[in-house]
Amino acid sequence: MRDNAPASSPPSSNGAPPPDLPFAGLRVLDISQGIAGPYCAHILWQQGAEVVKVDPPAGDWGRHVGVVRGEHSALSVAYNAGKRSICIDATRDDGRALLLELALQADVVVQNFRPGVAERLGVGFAALAARLPELVYVSVSGYGPDGPCADLPASDSVMQADSGLMHTNRSADGTPRRIGMLLADAATGLYAAQACAAALCRRFRTGLGAHVELNLFDACCALQANNILEYAMQGDSAPGPVSAPNGVFATADGSISLLALNNAQFARLCHALERAAWLDDPRYADNGLRMANAAALHEAVAAVLRTRETAHWLARLQAHDVLHAAVRGYEDVLRHPQAVHRGTFQPIDQPGLGALPFAGLPAAGLRRPAGPAPRIGEHTERVLLDAGFPPSRVSQWLADGAARQAERSPTEAGA
Repeated sequence: MRDNAPASSPPSSNGAPPPDLPFAGLRVLDISQGIAGPYCAHILWQQGAEVVKVDPPAGDWGRHVGVVRGEHSALSVAYNAGKRSICIDATRDDGRALLLELALQADVVVQNFRPGVAERLGVGFAALAARLPELVYVSVSGYGPDGPCADLPASDSVMQADSGLMHTNRSADGTPRRIGMLLADAATGLYAAQACAAALCRRFRTGLGAHVELNLFDACCALQANNILEYAMQGDSAPGPVSAPNGVFATADGSISLLALNNAQFARLCHALERAAWLDDPRYADNGLRMANAAALHEAVAAVLRTRETAHWLARLQAHDVLHAAVRGYEDVLRHPQAVHRGTFQPIDQPGLGALPFAGLPAAGLRRPAGPAPRIGEHTERVLLDAGFPPSRVSQWLADGAARQAERSPTEAGA
């Protein structure tokens, strides 16, 4: 929190964060859209920051993709839960002036536009840092601010292809495959939050702000550091497991993933499956031989596992300390006994959608309770008044269309 900031930030719609959270009192202006930037700001919110999300009149584009219900998508809830939303029309001069005034009150600004867009809006790093040298400014882009690809459009699917993620996830016949989640965007958001936290740590020591610049391409390369080093050391290796047996096998009523990485683990597996004779089979004497004879070994394992139900094999494999897991769908994951025990999923009471399960930061002691995602401009008037603007000026912005307040919900209207 800046030295000239109030002693405490105004409470969010979900209540003030516990005061012992690391970023309690920190003021974040999130002008980003989509995933990587919003996720960075959302992580800061989970760790105590007060985050104001700036929506354009049509809303963050992330509200309109994937599974959509009204003003929300699963994506927008996941990466904007708990924030307050202010709606600003930055195509107008007075809208851009308002955006600048809010940015100059922030400790952190997060943006993920293409290079040059934030500058055209008047909220680029240079303009803000000249007046606010302690500001930590986070820029997330596709390929960075310069270079031959700087102006190219980028998305998660584009980046999975361009950074090698699809290559490392290729099928046994070499066909590149997209990883079935928004990994490039989510990983970049995580890296951005960590880099922002590091910059804040330095600012708390020195008083100096920073321009934290990240891009999806570099983040995806960092995510694959081990894979790329393996390639540099030995060239492309065939896709697939590095041990045998190693795979997903059908049971009488489901599927189990199991593997053995060394001789001791293979011995435990043999005893669990009641196939001690495999230990005397010269084809399976060590991992190299088991890999060379993987087809025969996998066929033998499959023949055993499909004779009994998943529950039977889970008990046997657990008793013999074999690396294994049932292959679970999300319904089973939500009911996973460890998830229930740990409170892995926090309920979000999302208006209009009911209770939704939310997996927050895994460091449970450093996060606040989950809160609902805001509607477009749900908190515009309150945010502007809390920022110290006089009511007459707020009313003028709303009347002119520079800022927009969402209609009051029935609950709010009756409050």
